[in-house]
Amino acid sequence: MKPIILTVIFAIAAFSSGGKAQAPERASTPQPATDLAGYIASLEEPGRAEWQKPDEVIRALDLKTGDTLCDVGSGPGYFALRAARRLESSGWVYAEDVEATMIDALRDRVSQARLSNVTPILGLPDDPLLPKAACDVILVVNTYHLFPNGPAFLRRLGKSLKARGRLVNIDFQKRETPQGPILARRVAKEAFLADALRASFIPVGEETFLPYQYFVVLQPIR
Repeated sequence: MKPIILTVIFAIAAFSSGGKAQAPERASTPQPATDLAGYIASLEEPGRAEWQKPDEVIRALDLKTGDTLCDVGSGPGYFALRAARRLESSGWVYAEDVEATMIDALRDRVSQARLSNVTPILGLPDDPLLPKAACDVILVVNTYHLFPNGPAFLRRLGKSLKARGRLVNIDFQKRETPQGPILARRVAKEAFLADALRASFIPVGEETFLPYQYFVVLQPIR
């Protein structure tokens, strides 16, 4: 717990000095329709699993029987489909993205996988349109820097959490890594936690098995 405590202290300091982590617009990585199949293939190529560790991420979410996972910025379902398989018929997955082509691809993949517990949602740039008080876990992976107003978006997510729900944010560390976007597009963990505090979220856990990304678990201050 010591790393989390120190991180919170740094986050409070960043918050006090006006540190924010915002981006001008929200969108998933835009891809020409003709290259969509290639883009999806690049997300699923085995090399990504070596550092993204999707199966370990899903296990670390500690989903229980009957839980509902909400995947914000899901793309074609890299995590959403894995979560749906883990939950099976007892639970549900809401998979949200702002790109219609991604939602179409997600629907095709859900059908091909014969999964009956996934609801694709075409969200808005500043509103994921998730149902209220529906999510046991909200998962945000490599997406936070695309939110137009980070704290405001987190507040919206908080309204979609159940009473004991958790928000999980996974994003690239703000340092040079073999994978990930340029440094200017990354949000440091301390900056994200400062935004989370502004949105009345506090960290309650952290995982450290990802080599290039931080993995923080938060809950709203009730």
